[in-house]
Amino acid sequence: MKELTEKILKFSDDRGWGGNHDARSLAISVSLEASELLEHFQWVSAEEAIEKDKQAIVDEAADVFIYLLQLANVLNIDLKEAAQQKMEKNALKYPLPSITK
Repeated sequence: MKELTEKILKFSDDRGWGGNHDARSLAISVSLEASELLEHFQWVSAEEAIEKDKQAIVDEAADVFIYLLQLANVLNIDLKEAAQQKMEKNALKYPLPSITK
């Protein structure tokens, strides 16, 4: 992910966009792109959305990921480690149901 993040940052810097990429702006961008992703599923089933607009869905998911990587970079978050820690918290918060007979 480090190599991809560096490539994304270079792309942004080469275009002079880096000044707009503070934590607040990036968090807003993650949310906006996620909303654009969700828009493809509005009023249709998941199957219909995928059949109709799969590439657009892929592109929006990539936009969310790109902004999230940039946000993680600004906040110095290791997303892989953060996800692993969150899964451990989730396992404690949502334990497997005990099966009783």
